[in-house]
Amino acid sequence: MSKKETKKKQGRFPKFNISWIYLAVFAGLLALQFVSSNYSGQTVESDFSELTDKLAKGHVSKVQVINRGQVYVFINPDTLSKKDEYKNLAKTSFGDSPNPGPHFKFTAGDNFEEKIWRYYDENPRVKERFGELNIQHKIEKNYWTEILSWLVPFALIAFFWFFMMKRMGGGSGGGPGSQIFNIGKSKAQIFDADAEVRVTFKNVAGMEGAKEEVLEVVDFLRNPKKYTDLGGKIPKGVLLSGPPGTGKTLLAKAVAGEAKVPFFSLSGSDFVEMFVGVGASRVRDLFKQAKEKSPSIIFIDEIDAIGRARGKSAMNGGNDERENTLNQLLTEMDGFGTDEHVIVMGATNRADVLDRALMRAGRFDRIVYVDLPEFTERKEIFEVHLKPLKHSGKLDVEFLARQTPGFSGADIANVCNEAALVAARKNKKKVEKQDFLDAVDRIIGGMEKKSKIITSEEKKIIAYHEAGHATVSWLLEHASPLVKVTIVPRGRSLGAAWYLPEERQLNSTNQLLDEMCATMGGRAAEQVVFKEITTGALSDLEKVTKQARAMVSVYGLNNVIGNVTYYDSTGQNEYQFDKPYSEKTAQIIDQEISKLIEFQYERAKNLLRENRDKLDLLAKDLLAKEVIFKENLESIFGKRKWLTSEEKIQASLKLEPKKEPVLKKEPVLKKENIKDGAVDKESDQNLKVIPDEQQEND
Repeated sequence: MSKKETKKKQGRFPKFNISWIYLAVFAGLLALQFVSSNYSGQTVESDFSELTDKLAKGHVSKVQVINRGQVYVFINPDTLSKKDEYKNLAKTSFGDSPNPGPHFKFTAGDNFEEKIWRYYDENPRVKERFGELNIQHKIEKNYWTEILSWLVPFALIAFFWFFMMKRMGGGSGGGPGSQIFNIGKSKAQIFDADAEVRVTFKNVAGMEGAKEEVLEVVDFLRNPKKYTDLGGKIPKGVLLSGPPGTGKTLLAKAVAGEAKVPFFSLSGSDFVEMFVGVGASRVRDLFKQAKEKSPSIIFIDEIDAIGRARGKSAMNGGNDERENTLNQLLTEMDGFGTDEHVIVMGATNRADVLDRALMRAGRFDRIVYVDLPEFTERKEIFEVHLKPLKHSGKLDVEFLARQTPGFSGADIANVCNEAALVAARKNKKKVEKQDFLDAVDRIIGGMEKKSKIITSEEKKIIAYHEAGHATVSWLLEHASPLVKVTIVPRGRSLGAAWYLPEERQLNSTNQLLDEMCATMGGRAAEQVVFKEITTGALSDLEKVTKQARAMVSVYGLNNVIGNVTYYDSTGQNEYQFDKPYSEKTAQIIDQEISKLIEFQYERAKNLLRENRDKLDLLAKDLLAKEVIFKENLESIFGKRKWLTSEEKIQASLKLEPKKEPVLKKEPVLKKENIKDGAVDKESDQNLKVIPDEQQEND
């Protein structure tokens, strides 16, 4: 039988629950009450008048008064078997044996015996004929009531105690009431060889360098002797750092799927608790479990929750529980030996705020930066996420990858999912290319708001604003080429333009200035055409101001400020109230930022004035169609003069390889070639004169 079938069979049996104990106690008490009862036959509800009728007939053999409250009436056995009126009472409810009684019952009420004697006084013949009624008094203890009187208070106290312990324990496993004793235990989820982890490196597209680093760690745990024989030591920690959505956690899941060693997975926030000392206790317990199952891997996601630099929250005062947890983590990572084969993996998108002691060699020996995917990596990611979709086989994956620059792996997964939703909304059977384009527009710009009321005058301003962006970006060499322009409201914007930015690793001053000029093209178009500006350029101004400030104070691209940067990569400036420069320098920085922006604004206006006729054509086209594409701009402006970086690479690849120079044998000048001190026509002035002995050898 396979392991999966065994697991399925084991899964059929429900897990133990403490409520079963409550049900068992309740059933036992019911059984006790039933067994302790003296009467197991059928008993019918009756009253005093019916008793007197049966006394007049002589059918009653005796009466029992229980606890001076309940009256049980017993019928003569001969009468019970012979009279049809007692046919239903002659046998018990469990079988055919005669019913010993009682057969009737009612509440005695006050002065039951006085009523009986009064009845005999009023009916002397009944007394003379059948004799006096045999009245028996009996005291029976109700064990059920006594037990409940003791059990209910204790049950309420126990229930309250279990409830409080469960709330204090945080709701983790172990049953109600046990959480308070397990509060210092680790909450890590363990994946071992038997655990089914479906994510492997096949599901992780791109990130080849990161996969190699992580795969080497997995290989070390599988075959440690291969490395230790050469004198190598096991790396103690691997930190995965990068922007959100780049696949750090997915990479760790793939490690759990590939590694055949125990894998402890938890989040940094799992160490945080309201009780003092719990975080440090959980760290100790986590490493204790990992050492017991060595070789193993510990993965802490969002490690910045406990790994932030110490001493940054001095304003709060007192003892910081998070710092105690970090101190314990530092001790554990530096404490276990290299022969224990425990590796710690961490993931964060805020590596700049981590404590220096955590980042040093010996704790996190390797820091793997997982960056946003490049063009080729985006193609691979699209291929992974397109597999579960029902799409037409004509999808151009390369085109989709070009349309999503700057997208992370999570963004691409969202694009594929959104495209499927768009296709389903349109009642399509397959996801097509246009659905992906609509999905990209939806994610970048937001949902279309065709119902938004816009006046014709406002619509004209929006059209010229977007046409100004498109015109300036088309005319500048380093600006991003346009893909699409629309004046349909999306999200919070009234219009939008989509560009295809070049994926450059470095940006020159001219490239940044061209981008700033293209960004200011919208407001410049409003000024050139309508002689006034509107509030529609808020996002443009925000973007340009950030770019200009970065050029002046971060990248050192300003001649006045010089080659100086005020950027702090360690993040220490976040906790300082004073600026890293003087007030005079701050004033100069503000002036230079303003100069940069105003110069590019004037430059954009000049470009638009020179091409006013083309700007008008483009704006009219936008007003008529609401959406225009790259082809519309080419019909108005012609093709761009400049090639993109990708086109330059492709052009260079098409060039024929250079022919290698053919090495010719150095000519030899012999005596017979020299005539009267002159050189023969076939020879050259740079030819060497070889001595006679060497000529003979030649």
